[in-house]
Amino acid sequence: MNDYNVMELMICAASRLLGNGRTVAVGTGAPCAAAMLAQKMHAPDLVILFEAGGVSPILPEMPISVGDSRTFHRAIMAAGMGEIMETCCRGMVDYTFLGGAQIDRYGNINSTVIGPWEAPKVRLPGSGGANDFASFCWKTMVITPQDRRRFTDTIDFITSPGFLSGGRSREEAGLPPGTGPWRVITNMAIMDFDEESRRMRVISLHPGCTVEEVQANCGFEFLVAGRLEDTPPPTPRELDMLRTAVDPRRYIIGRA
Repeated sequence: MNDYNVMELMICAASRLLGNGRTVAVGTGAPCAAAMLAQKMHAPDLVILFEAGGVSPILPEMPISVGDSRTFHRAIMAAGMGEIMETCCRGMVDYTFLGGAQIDRYGNINSTVIGPWEAPKVRLPGSGGANDFASFCWKTMVITPQDRRRFTDTIDFITSPGFLSGGRSREEAGLPPGTGPWRVITNMAIMDFDEESRRMRVISLHPGCTVEEVQANCGFEFLVAGRLEDTPPPTPRELDMLRTAVDPRRYIIGRA
């Protein structure tokens, strides 16, 4: 029997992708937990930036919003949204985490409306800073549960650009070359994007999951890497750090 839940697995898998000495723009929730865990485990010099202006804080505990005073705790700078977005535009932010209601095969994300813009079935929170982060940060990462409604063949609205229609369409639209979606971490697998077609591709399966199960929970046909990895389960040390130092109140890991 597993001694961890799927949220803990996703957070641990995401944290391992964050390199030491890099910069990451995060929101709250699982992305913040992943960044905090990376800092405490293998990336002590990871610089965390929050949209509201906190730069490289020493987080005493899990913040509940990007404007939470804890995102400024012992920070090297208490800036504002303008400075954070400018830092992204200048190409100085390595990673960002995004989420949304829909994602398509090219990593385009919708967090604006479900259904037609003029008469939507559901109106969602919108972009916030997600469009800026997706446009200008070097590597966009997504942590999200996987199902056919979320991973959809036809996206209702592009809030945050991925690789648009594939190929070189992102660069042709004027977005910086070399930026864009990098990894998608779900409760079943880890995906990247093919370098030529820019289609989503499964590169790692979580314990107990199969390619067929992942495809059954996806609304489009994805690619599969020639050599599939097995996602390592969370280690006892990762779980202990996550549960005692990152999210002891179980705001995030208690959702699974």
